Amino acid sequence: MPVQEDFIEHAAPFHAELIAHCYRMLGSVHDAEDLVQETYLRGWRGYPAFEERAALRTWLYRIATTACLRALENRARRVLPAGLGAGSIDPDAGLDSDTGAHRWLEPLPDALTPETTVVAKESVRLAVMTAMQELPARQRAVLILRDVVQFSAAEVAELLETTPSAINSALQRARARLAEVAPTDESMTEPEDVQRRALLDRYCAAFEKADLAALTELLAADVRLEMPPVPVWFTGRDAVTRFLAKRAFAKPGDLLLVPTAANGQPAVAEYRRGANGILEAHSIHVITTGHGGVAAITVFLQPTLFAAFGMPLTR
Repeated sequence: MPVQEDFIEHAAPFHAELIAHCYRMLGSVHDAEDLVQETYLRGWRGYPAFEERAALRTWLYRIATTACLRALENRARRVLPAGLGAGSIDPDAGLDSDTGAHRWLEPLPDALTPETTVVAKESVRLAVMTAMQELPARQRAVLILRDVVQFSAAEVAELLETTPSAINSALQRARARLAEVAPTDESMTEPEDVQRRALLDRYCAAFEKADLAALTELLAADVRLEMPPVPVWFTGRDAVTRFLAKRAFAKPGDLLLVPTAANGQPAVAEYRRGANGILEAHSIHVITTGHGGVAAITVFLQPTLFAAFGMPLTR
C-alpha cells in the first residue's frame, strides 16, 4: 500500500475528535472543519517522513493545535450577545444585525463530538465555550489537551515544544481563570434523554402553533434570549415572551422545528415558510436548561450552519 494511502486509512478514525478539538480552540464549526482539512493535508504530505516516531494521534494533534494557534494570532475572541452588555426588556428594541464588529461563537452538532467522558461533554456547552474564549490561546490549548484530550504534561510539553513545568504552570493559570468565569456545576443541569425529548417536543409544538402560554410554561423566570449576529438580547420571562409573540411567532403551518442536539444540549433546527411557499432553513436554537426550566435560548441566525448538522436547506 502506498505511504499516503496508508496515512488515509490510519488517520481517518481521528477526524471527528480533531474537529471537536479545533472547535474548542476556535469556537467555530466552520473554522474547525477548515483546519482539520488543513491538518490532514499537512499530515498526508508529511507522512513519508513521519516514520512513527510518535503516536499518529499525538502527531495529528500537534499539527491541528499548531494550525489553531496560528489561526488565532491577532484574532478577537468569539462572543455571544450577553457578553457585550446588559440585556433588553423592550420587545420593540432595534434588531440590526452586527456589521462585523464581533466574531460570534457558533454551535457544534453533537454528531461531531465523539468523546464520551463527562469533562469532554461539558467542555463544549455554550456557557463553557464562552468562558474558554476568555483564555489566552496557548493556555486554552494546554487546558484542552490536558483536561479534555487527557494527554500527559510531558506529551503536551513535547507537542507545544516547551517543558512539563511550563505546561503545569499554564494549566494552573487556565483552570484558575476558567473557575472565575465559567458556570458552576449546579447551574449546568441537563435533562435525561426521555425528559429532553419531551422538552423538545413541547418547545417545538409551542413555536409551531404560536402557543405563547405553552412556551411560557417552559421558561425560567430569568430566561435569556440571544440571537447572534443580532447584538441585542433579552432577559426575563416577560420580555422574552413579549418579543417572541410580537416578532418571532408565525401563523401555524409557517414554522417547522426539527429536534437535534448541539454542544451537549437540546437543540432544534427552525424552518420558516418563505414568499415562495417553501419551508427554508432559518436558524439553529440551542436550549440551556436549569432548575427553573429553560434558562436560555440561543438562536443562531445562520442558515449556513444547517450543512454541519446534516440538515437540508429546504423542507
